[in-house]
Amino acid sequence: MPIPQPTRAALLMLGSTLFFAMMVIAIRLASETLHTFEIAFFRNFFGLAAALPLLMRSGRGIGFLKTAQLPRYFVRCLIGMLSMFCGFWAIGNLPLAQAVSLSYSTPIFVTIAAVIFLHEQVRARRWTAVGLGFLGVLVILRPGSGEFTPGMLVAVAAAMLSGLVAIQIKELSRTEPADRIVIWTTLFWVPMSLLPALAVWEWPQGVTWIWVVASGVLGTGGHMLWTRALKLGEVSALTPISFMQLPVVALFGWVLFGQTVDAWTIAGATIIFVANAYIAHREAQLARRAATSAPIEAAKPGE
Repeated sequence: MPIPQPTRAALLMLGSTLFFAMMVIAIRLASETLHTFEIAFFRNFFGLAAALPLLMRSGRGIGFLKTAQLPRYFVRCLIGMLSMFCGFWAIGNLPLAQAVSLSYSTPIFVTIAAVIFLHEQVRARRWTAVGLGFLGVLVILRPGSGEFTPGMLVAVAAAMLSGLVAIQIKELSRTEPADRIVIWTTLFWVPMSLLPALAVWEWPQGVTWIWVVASGVLGTGGHMLWTRALKLGEVSALTPISFMQLPVVALFGWVLFGQTVDAWTIAGATIIFVANAYIAHREAQLARRAATSAPIEAAKPGE
């Protein structure tokens, strides 16, 4: 029997979540011997190698890349590159569960950026969710305590920049197919990440090659599964699945690196999860309402 569409969406999101979790572990392992800039370059280089077969699928050729949006791609990729540097540094230098938990604050910044750049209307309930999300971030950071380090702000910066990237993707996806966005992103990211990597260049040795190759393949694979999951299912239903990344990463952090998760990180991540779940639920409601009212609005001029 065919698998129902919501189930397929959930399975794709679960697969994406596991891919991204494994990518985080690969990056952490690679960071033991390589600089963040080099890891980012290899992730992009091997990610591009994994994405290129998309051009061969269904007879697609180089014409599939034709677009009128190159300036927007450039800006999106430049911001995304800065976010990647910050995120990879956080993975390599902070406790894994803490780095991943702070990365979940991205939807909070997406909501704020949507108001500023897309002029979306956000009412009191969603602003309350945004405030709750920031409270979760503060619970994890605990500024003023002995556990706070300036490096934590790098993880927050990665989430903030990722929020700006999400707005760019939202704009691009109105005219660009998902696969083209993935390929153009990696095409820009390879040279963008190569330049800073050359300044600290050191060839990977031994098993480190496995980690950098895995980071690229897993990252591209996770991105592809993620875009397909969102195409089939509702964000509000799929967002909770994406949080499965945290226990997976926490488990590997404990097994491989002896890291434990403190109560503050768990509490903060839970608060961020609740805020994100409500934001996703509310956005899904508004999308359905807009889709329902569109035919009515279109009919008014010809009444």
